[in-house]
Amino acid sequence: MPSINQFIIVFTLLFIGPVGFLNKDVEPIKNTFYFDIIHKDNVIGSLKASKTIKESKVHYQSVTTINTRVIKEIDVNYLYNVTYENNKLKRANVLIDVNDKPYADILTNWEIDYYQVSKNDKNELVVEEDIKYATILLYFDEPINIKRCYSEQDGSFNTIIPLGNHSYKKINAKNNENIYHYKNGFLEKAEINGGVIKFDIVAQK
Repeated sequence: MPSINQFIIVFTLLFIGPVGFLNKDVEPIKNTFYFDIIHKDNVIGSLKASKTIKESKVHYQSVTTINTRVIKEIDVNYLYNVTYENNKLKRANVLIDVNDKPYADILTNWEIDYYQVSKNDKNELVVEEDIKYATILLYFDEPINIKRCYSEQDGSFNTIIPLGNHSYKKINAKNNENIYHYKNGFLEKAEINGGVIKFDIVAQK
């Protein structure tokens, strides 16, 4: 008569598969959020943010398009690709185009025991501490008990101050303040001070 252990092995092979193939067949989990970019009650752009989880890796991506007029017509596109592994930033790449021309290519890459930050293929600075929370996470995770976050765009650390009622102030290296509002743990609205222009990012219903 088969033992209990033999039943367990048969059950595992039939319904789960051989142990060596457990991770191979795991489908990635993906969440996507859509936002409108609003300036003076007008929609001037859009933002799409996605989070894909597979095993110990998490890939974040945001695609932002803004078309407005500041003295003259301007079309700006941002592409963020950020990868985490075991809750630690491994790589972040920010591409910025202005009026269909490359403007900036910023890369933060983990190099064994430090991060190398480069802009347009030129090494700019080194970050030696581990990065746990980068700005792209603000679209997905309410920054509860987070005091600062890493800016993938300029390689600096921004200060985060809780305002109460699930709202937070982020102060960047240029002392510009952005306000983030959350509902049920998800970003509902952000008030962004871009220096030249101020706008809101509002989650689509």
